[in-house]
Parts: sequence; C-alpha cells; structure tokens
Amino acid sequence: MKTARQTTLRESIQLDGIGVHSGASVSVTLHPAEAGTGICFLRSDQDHVEIPAIFRNVSSADLSTVLGQTDRGGVATIEHLMAALSGLGVDNCLVEVDGPEMPILDGSAAPFVAAIDQVGLRQLAANRKAIKVLKSVVLETERGCVELHPHEAGSQNRGLKLEVEIDFDNALVGRQVYGLDLDAGAFRRDVARARTFGFMQDVTKLWAANRALGASLENTVVVGDDRILNPEGLRFRDEFVRHKLLDAVGDLSLAGAPIIGRFRSFRGGHRMNVKLIETLFADPTAFAFVEPVVRRERGHADLGVAVPAYGPDAN
Repeated sequence: MKTARQTTLRESIQLDGIGVHSGASVSVTLHPAEAGTGICFLRSDQDHVEIPAIFRNVSSADLSTVLGQTDRGGVATIEHLMAALSGLGVDNCLVEVDGPEMPILDGSAAPFVAAIDQVGLRQLAANRKAIKVLKSVVLETERGCVELHPHEAGSQNRGLKLEVEIDFDNALVGRQVYGLDLDAGAFRRDVARARTFGFMQDVTKLWAANRALGASLENTVVVGDDRILNPEGLRFRDEFVRHKLLDAVGDLSLAGAPIIGRFRSFRGGHRMNVKLIETLFADPTAFAFVEPVVRRERGHADLGVAVPAYGPDAN
C-alpha cells in the first residue's frame, strides 16, 4: 500500500469576523504551506513571527485555547479553526491573522470547513507522520477526567476515536455523551456545525472580566433558566456535547500530527486536553511516530485526499 502524503490548501482563503471575547473586528487568511510546516500562526499586525500550533506554545487554556502571548504575537481562540484543519486532514497551513483573537464566525467550525472545501486540498511530496498511542495516559482532576488509550486489539478503527461526556447542573443541557470515529465525512456531517455555548447567568461575570464581549445569539448558543434563547433553537439535539467534542479535536491537534488511538473525556475542557498531550509526550514509551498508509473512505473523495490507514502495517 502507498504511504499517505502530507496535504495543504490549494490556494489562500480569507474570512472576516469578530473575536468572541475581545469583540474586535479581525481578518484571517489561510495560506498553503510547504511540507513539514505544520499549522503556524502569524500576526500580520505585529512582527510577523510564526508561532507553530503545538502544545508547547499554549499560554492559556481557560475559556479558549491561546497560543503565545497575545500582546507579543500570540493568538487566542484557535480551537475551532484547528478542529476544522484536523477534521479535514490539513497537515500544513500558515494562518495569518491581523489581531489577537481568531474570528468566532457562527461559533462553530462550519465556516472554516466551507472555506477549505471551496478551495480544496492538494497532496505534497512528503510522507505524513502520525502519533500512535502505545500506552494508556490518564489525567484526573476534581473536575473530571481525560484519557488516551491504544486501540483495542483487533479493533478496525485506524485513526482517532473520541468519546466525550458532559454533565451540567442545568436541565437544558444535563448529561450528554457523544462518540465519533474521526474522518472528514463524519466531522463535516456530525460535528462541524455544533456551536459554542454559554449560560445567561454567567454573562455579567464574564463581562466584568472583559470576556465574551463579542458573544451574541449570532455566534453562541445561550442557555437561559428555562429555555434556549436563540430563536432558531439547536442545530442538534445534543449540540452541547458535540461542540465539546469539536473543541477536543482542535486541542488534540496541538500534538502536531494526527493521533492514532482512543480519546475519552468526562467533564473535560481545553486545559485538561492540552495537559493530556503534555503528559503523553512526557513518557517516550507511551507513543511512537509512524507513517500511515493510504486507504479510501467515503467523505474524502470530494477533496481528492487519500485517507491514512492506521494499522500494524503502518509501522
């Protein structure tokens, strides 16, 4: 079987919007990049220093994932774009942004997915690398638990399998569980449109901390005491947990390469996701870099992208 090749965008694309926390207008342009570049962010309004999108460069992961220091070339709220790039199998991209925060757009990854699909992907000459989980890594806190495990013996899953569970003390959200075998088709169909959400009772506190200044019913699912405040309602019955899975896809992509394994989260979040990647890399016996081989799968042919197969023959 052929070895999977790295990918990039066919051409540059631009999206404009506002930052969900800053409320400031921002423009982002996604550029094709050479093999081996990975995903890199560049602030065009500052010193044009490239910041690779890897976990070592995360400076904050509270309400969003932040690369670097935003007053010195860093960029906040990168998780939705990172999820779109990872979900569609984009290995290399230069993200040029003219402000300290990515645009929130409609609060999901769907606008990024639509833009990427519009230009399509092209394969590069270099082989793709993937990170194969060899040993279970578990991170527990008082809040919840996140885990990475190898695939079970005999499992047919060849990539990243995710299962996310949330449990909120709000009857409109409550306890929800959602699982997904990550590929481009499933990501587009089942995850990309799930929007970020917040609780009306928290708004005053967030505003006082200069957060959520750009949040609105146009980009956030707002949960009131007894109803969803957005006139159009939910896009999925379980949109809340699907968005948490979307966030996890974006955060886990900060490993710097696709992950081969099983991810599970119970009441996790950005900080725990990033810490889990740190914990994985802290143990050299817990993972290995491999070169995946090509197989074909529905959901990818429209992009012309070969899908990597992650199995024993990929080692």
